[in-house]
Amino acid sequence: MAVSPTTMAAVRASGAIPNAEYLLTAEGVRKEFPGVVALDDVQFRLKRGSVHALMGENGAGKSTLMKILAGIYIPDKGDIRLKGVEIRLQSPLDALENGIAMIHQELNLMPFMTVAENIWIRREPKNRFGLVDHGAMYRQTEELFARLNIAIDPAIEVRYLSVANRQMVEIAKAVSYNSDVLIMDEPTSALTEREVEHLFRIIRDLRAQGIGIVYITHKMNELFEIADEFSVFRDGKYIGTHASTDVTRDDIIRMMVGREITQMFPKEDVPIGDVVLSVKNLNLSGVFRDVSFDVRAGEILGVAGLVGSGRSNVAETLFGVTPASSGTIELFGKQVEIISPTVAIRNHMAFLTEDRKDTGCLLILNVLENMQVAVLHDKFVKGGFVQEGAIEETCEDMARKLRVKTPNLYERVENLSGGNQQKVLIGRWLLTNPKILILDEPTRGIDVGAKAEIHRLVTEMARNGVAVIMISSEMPEVLGMSDRIMVMHEGRVTGFLNRDEATQIKVMELAAQ
Repeated sequence: MAVSPTTMAAVRASGAIPNAEYLLTAEGVRKEFPGVVALDDVQFRLKRGSVHALMGENGAGKSTLMKILAGIYIPDKGDIRLKGVEIRLQSPLDALENGIAMIHQELNLMPFMTVAENIWIRREPKNRFGLVDHGAMYRQTEELFARLNIAIDPAIEVRYLSVANRQMVEIAKAVSYNSDVLIMDEPTSALTEREVEHLFRIIRDLRAQGIGIVYITHKMNELFEIADEFSVFRDGKYIGTHASTDVTRDDIIRMMVGREITQMFPKEDVPIGDVVLSVKNLNLSGVFRDVSFDVRAGEILGVAGLVGSGRSNVAETLFGVTPASSGTIELFGKQVEIISPTVAIRNHMAFLTEDRKDTGCLLILNVLENMQVAVLHDKFVKGGFVQEGAIEETCEDMARKLRVKTPNLYERVENLSGGNQQKVLIGRWLLTNPKILILDEPTRGIDVGAKAEIHRLVTEMARNGVAVIMISSEMPEVLGMSDRIMVMHEGRVTGFLNRDEATQIKVMELAAQ
C-alpha cells in the first residue's frame, strides 16, 4: 500500500524507515501527454551515496521521469519507492518534504528578492512577534554558504547575480532542505571550468554524506568524471544501466541514439565570398570595447571566451537588442545603424539567442505560432490578410526538415523537449532566408543526435553562402565547426585563429589574457 505524502514525511522525520538496497526506485512508470507517450514502462534505481547519470536524447523521457520523482507530474502508472516505502507525490512541496529536491536547468529564482529570501522562502525564521527575522535568515544563509564554500552576499538581489551564481544559489537552496535525493538537470550548462570544479567538489561532499544524486547531462566528459553509474532512455523507454567504468563514450552514444554517429562536426570547405558584415571599433559602455571583425559569405566565424567575456553582448548589439554606444556596422558594404531587431531582420540578419526559454520561445504558443512569428509581417501577407494555408505548409516542411519531434504544429512549445524547442527556434529564423546568421550557444543543453543535426544544418547554411557567427562554450564545437575563431576576454577581442592553427591550448591562452 502506498504511503501518502504527509504520512511519509512523518515516517522520514521519525527515522522509522525500513532499510532498503536502493534509496529511490521507480518501476513500470508510464506517462502520456496529448498525442505523446513520454514514458513507457520505464525503471530507475538510485543507490545511497552515489551519483547516477541519466542520459538520453532530447525527448527520451528523462526529464519527464525526474519531474515525476520531484512531484511536478503525476504518473499514469508505476511504483515509486523511497527507502523501500511506496510513495505518491502530488506536488513539488510533497517531494521536498520527503527529501527529494530538484535543480532545474531553467532556474526558478525570484529576481527581485534577495539570495537569502529565495533560499528560505516559506521557511523564513520568525521573531517573537511572528515577523520575519532577517538577521537570523542571513546568518543561516552564511552558514549554509560556508558549508558549501560559496562566496555570495546573502543580502544581494538575485537579479544582480550572474547565471553561474544563480545556479549556486539553486544548489544551496536544494541542500538547505537536508534532502536525501538531489536531482540536477544540466547543472553545468552556464558554468566556467573553475565553477564546474567547485560544483563537483560540492557533489563529492554530498555523496560522501550518503546523499543520492541524479545527474542529467549531455556532456560525456562530466559523466566519466563525476558519475558512478548511468542509465539510458530512448524514445520514452528504458534501455539499460551500467557502471561508468564499464563502458566507453561510443557505447553510451550507441545506447542513446540507437545508431552510430560517425561525424559530429561535418565541416566542409566551401567557397568563401565577399565581406557581408564588417564591425569596426564597436563599443557598449561598461560591457565591451573596440570590437572589430569581418565575416564573409560562406564563412563560419566561431566566437570563444569564458563566461563574462562579452560574447553574447556583442551578438545582442549586432542584432539591435542593445544598440551600440559607438562604432560602426557595415552590411554588404553599406554602413547601417542597427537600433532594433526589426532593423536587423530587414537587413537579412537572424539571431538565435542563448536562452531559448526566456528570450527565444513563446512557451504558451504552439509550434506553428512560434515558427511563423518572424515572417508574418511580410512574406505571407497579401492585401492585409495572412495566407494561413501557405504559411502552415511552409512551417510543416521546415519542421519535417529539422526533424522536430511533435504530434503536430499545434502542440504547445512548452511541451517539447529542449532540443526540439531549439529546432523550432532555428526554423523560425530559417524562414526569413537570412544572409547573416548569429547563433549563441546553438547546442546548449541538447543531446548528441540533435547536436549533429544542427551542425549539419549550419554547414548547409554556409554552403549556401550564409555568413555564420557561432558563439559556443564547448571547445570541440568551436574547433570542429569554425573557419576562423575570434576569442574574447573581459569585453575585448584578444585574437583570431585560423582553422588550421587553432588548438584548445591556443584558444584558452587568448581567453585568459
